[in-house]
Amino acid sequence: MWARTNRATEEFYARLLQEFNEGKKGICKDPFIYEADVQVQLISKGQPNPVKSILGEHDVIFLVEKAPLEKEETSHEELQSEETAISDFSAGENVGPLPLSVGRARQFIGLYTMAHNPNMTHLKVERPVTALPPLWVRCDGSDPEATCWLGAELVTAGDSVTGVVLYAVSCKADKNYFLSLENLKNVHKTRHHLSTATAKGFAQYELFKSSVLDDVAAQSHTAITLDLSWSPVNEMLEVPPLSSAATLNIKVESGEPRGCLTHLHRELKFLLVLADGLRTGVTEWLEPLEAKSAVDLVQEFLNELNKLDGFGDSTKKDTEAVKHDAAAVDRAVLITVRDDLDFVEQLWCKMSSSVVSYQDLVKCLMLVMQSLQQDDIQPWLHSESNSLLSKLIHQSYHGAMDAVPLSGTVPLQMLLEIGLDKLKKDYISFFIGQELASLNHLEYFISPLVEIQEQVHRVQKLHHILELSVSCMLFLKPQHEFLFSLTQSCIKYYKQNPLDEQHVFQLPVRPACVKSFYQSEKPQKWKVEINGGQKKVKTVWQLSDSSPVEHLNYPKPDFSDLTLNGSLEEKTSFITMVTCSQVHFK
Repeated sequence: MWARTNRATEEFYARLLQEFNEGKKGICKDPFIYEADVQVQLISKGQPNPVKSILGEHDVIFLVEKAPLEKEETSHEELQSEETAISDFSAGENVGPLPLSVGRARQFIGLYTMAHNPNMTHLKVERPVTALPPLWVRCDGSDPEATCWLGAELVTAGDSVTGVVLYAVSCKADKNYFLSLENLKNVHKTRHHLSTATAKGFAQYELFKSSVLDDVAAQSHTAITLDLSWSPVNEMLEVPPLSSAATLNIKVESGEPRGCLTHLHRELKFLLVLADGLRTGVTEWLEPLEAKSAVDLVQEFLNELNKLDGFGDSTKKDTEAVKHDAAAVDRAVLITVRDDLDFVEQLWCKMSSSVVSYQDLVKCLMLVMQSLQQDDIQPWLHSESNSLLSKLIHQSYHGAMDAVPLSGTVPLQMLLEIGLDKLKKDYISFFIGQELASLNHLEYFISPLVEIQEQVHRVQKLHHILELSVSCMLFLKPQHEFLFSLTQSCIKYYKQNPLDEQHVFQLPVRPACVKSFYQSEKPQKWKVEINGGQKKVKTVWQLSDSSPVEHLNYPKPDFSDLTLNGSLEEKTSFITMVTCSQVHFK
């Protein structure tokens, strides 16, 4: 038996070491299969880490779980006979991560621990042993403690491994969660033979989250949460004191249905359609917002300008109409709608809401070119407007226009340039008007000196910064100092990183500034960490309103108990316990 265990230890360590060395070279690999029914994956920094939601640590770990069953070739008769047995699973359904039994999980923790123990000199592993990242195993919760994770993390001193910290994580769904802080401290002190223990608290509040019960916002992933941490903790589930360290976590998806930027986001989407058409040769036109055709709208617009001899009354009328639509979405904040739209910007508004084909685009631009050539209109432009169409308009003032063929990609390029200019001015107007940024801060995002596809990408980033700022304005109504810090943080991030709407922007805040959001609310997560002096040796108790364990199924709330305001009278709470023990090798 020992010979078999030793061989398993050597093989398991060698396989982990190979994976770890390849990971350091930047080789990203799929999980490898071990013992036919188990898979192991090296989770690197930046990848989804299921343990991080529990402990908030471990950027790099080995994750051990049960391998999904492979589809085997079976006869038609066999498939028919098995249909009833698998009726609960739809064909091709992704069942997600699969756990192992607690006993099996302990075996892998044992192999990992033995491989790193310097006293195991008979094992054929490299010496000195290379310290590998922590190993975590998904468990099925079938034991009395409802264990859902087992983990092992090495303790090192210099280049040598001196011990290991063994973690056990349990999770239960229970409405009765009373436990005194003193009892929790005593459990920790007894387990680790300590005379004293300190308690550190952590709480997380949802300030805004799109609800799956709200059909309007069901597709949104916008979330604003507040994290608070403090020490000491005086009692379980206490309200965080104003001396806490507080951080806002902000993740906003562009086009948030509850915001007031849907009209501007629609313009951005149309801009992306043009950019993709220019880049790929294939244009996926959006559904029109207008009942009238694009050609009719543009012809009416030109006729009106002709009657008014090209002066600005039409601009005012058009802007007021857009402003009214925006105000209908949210009257509390008036943004992005400028009262100085010039001719090409008004043309963009007409065409971006109605053009549904390349033929539409060409016909509309032909109408504009004909009106310019016949001197029917002499439209007003911003002095800094530098699109191709703007240059042609400037030429028309002097009675001579270059011949521009409206064929190939030229029409797409012309409209794309107009849209870029218009959106850039919209963003500049907001950020400078709200005193959140200067032209110098925005220079990277609005520069016309880079190629047009890069300009589009940077405008996308700027729009996301706008969505972040406006979401906080609407839902938090913070002080200007906070909005300025958030905007500057986003600007700095996007000057160095690609567009990422899943990125969570974090900003420290003073608890006194946000106390109205949390002091009378229940947290979505409340956690206390008991520590006796050694950093890794701790006991963690957490109460949350959602399960932190993705691989176990817990009873779901009964939605028949929903109140009129859409909340549950008695929501099931999830109690998570993390306990650990430290083993010294020397």
